[in-house]
Parts: sequence; structure tokens; C-alpha cells
Amino acid sequence: MKLVLFGGKGGVGKTTCASAAAVQLADAGNRTLLVSADPAHSLSDSLEQEIGPEVQKIEGVTNLSALEISAERLFLKFKEEHGEEIKRILETGTYLDEGDIDDLFSLSIPGLDEVMAFKELVELMEREEHDLYLLDTAPTGHALRLLALPELLDEWIRVLARMRYKYRYVVSRLARREIHESADDFLFTMKRTVRKIQGLLRDPDRCEFVVVTIPETMVIAETRRLVEELARLKIPVRRLVVNRMVSSEHGACAFCHERWQEQRGLLQECERAFPQLTLFKLLERPHQVKGFQRLRELQFPVRWFIEPLGAPADRSIA
Repeated sequence: MKLVLFGGKGGVGKTTCASAAAVQLADAGNRTLLVSADPAHSLSDSLEQEIGPEVQKIEGVTNLSALEISAERLFLKFKEEHGEEIKRILETGTYLDEGDIDDLFSLSIPGLDEVMAFKELVELMEREEHDLYLLDTAPTGHALRLLALPELLDEWIRVLARMRYKYRYVVSRLARREIHESADDFLFTMKRTVRKIQGLLRDPDRCEFVVVTIPETMVIAETRRLVEELARLKIPVRRLVVNRMVSSEHGACAFCHERWQEQRGLLQECERAFPQLTLFKLLERPHQVKGFQRLRELQFPVRWFIEPLGAPADRSIA
């Protein structure tokens, strides 16, 4: 099993790259699940099929399934399933009364809905029904918040666990026996889930983040920040897709020649900024890239995801 995340600034072509890679991996015989965690879900447009919140087979491509994760729906389900345990922790570990706790619990816990999206993905991977899992992430800022959330949630669980420990210590001393409630099981399960997500995201044998950019100064600057933050989070990054390149074979087109001259300098800037990454250049198309035929025409280098880690790779791939 392997998880491949596609991310970058909004509008650079993340969904197109993820969809093209998924179609070609499925064509090669790999059982592939394409997942969108972007609230603006564009998979339906890219694949020209309606995609919903449940895993579904994609008509016209053997071995390919897709899913658009609804983080909000998963969070509501989480609150319904575990609301009593969370309220019990707050009730025994704070001075809040029942009304205060109900008011607090009615609020959204920042980021927890997105963690539930990752929890759903990990659970799908544990079923082992697919060989490869491709995740179309939200634009840079949102994606980085999502990827940093396991660390934040780990701290949140640690605080709640300390609250529970103090309560259990006092009650156990008074009752002269060990106290164990479903709230304790909930914290243990959440802790294990967060550690599982962290372990997956940081394992270079099971996960990598493919960064997508375009040859524009501001976008490259944001891409640099993204790569640096991914390194801080210890999430493996080995490839950079530079999308919307103008062909060097511009003929007599003066506009294309001038655009290529500018892009060539920006491409060299990319190579200097990211010497550790393999670059793949995608030419700009005169039409929208949607539907299986045009996704296949991109000829995305899917061998990246099926070759053994450490296999020789070109520094730059046209």
C-alpha cells in the first residue's frame, strides 16, 4: 500500500495531476483509489463522473475507484459517536456545569473535522482493498494546516489525558479501587489514531507528497514555503511537477517565444531552489484536461509510485 498526496497553490493543476496519475496507474493494473480532501471538490469535473462521499467504481477505467471526503459529515458522525465520552472528560476535569459543557461542545473544534478526514483515509487503507491511494489536497495553506493537525491533536489529547488522570487518581483513592470508563478508552483510541496518521505521513516507504507548481514568480515562492514546511513536518517530498509550460518548439509565434524565454528562467530558478527534487514538466494544453482520453495524454510518470524506493531517477523529466 502507498499513499501519494498532490498539493500546491490553488489553481496550479493538483486535481488534474492526481486524476491523470490515478487513471494511468489503474490502466497499468494497480487497484487505485483517488480521494479528494479539497472542499472545492473537482474530481467529478476532472473524471466527468459524479463522485460522492462513498467509495465508488469509476465507469470506463478498470481498477479505479474514487471518493470525495466530506470532513464536515465525518465530524458530525464523530460527535454523534463520541460526544458522551468528550462531555464526560470535560465534566470530570473542569469546573464547567452541564449547560456550559453543552454550549462548548456545540462549537466546532478547530481542525478536528479535517483530522476525521485523515482518520477515514487511514481506515480505508487498513482494509487493503487497493494498492495505491492518491489524495488530492486543498490549496497550500489549508493543506499545511491539515498535515500539521496530528501534532496539534496529539497535544490536545495529552491535556485531556492529564485531566482524566487527576480525576481517576482522586476517585480511585476514595473508592479504593481502579476506575475505568469509556472516556478512557476513547482517549486511548484517539491517541492511537493520531500516532497511526503521523507514522503513515512520515514513512517514505508508504507515503510521499508530490508538489505541483507553475512557472510564475509568486507561485514558486509559495512552493518554496510549502516544501520547507513539509520538511519540517518530516513528510517525504521527492518530486516537483511544473505545470503549464510553453513548448520550446514555438515556431514563428512571437508570443510563445517570449513566454518560453520567461519560463525558461523560472524553470532554472526551480532547479536551483529545489536541487533535491526530481522535476517533471507538463506542457500547457490548448484545451481543458478532463475526461479519460485527455488525462491519459498527459503521460504522467506513474513509474514514480510503483518502482522501488531508491531506483535511479532523472533530475529533470520532460
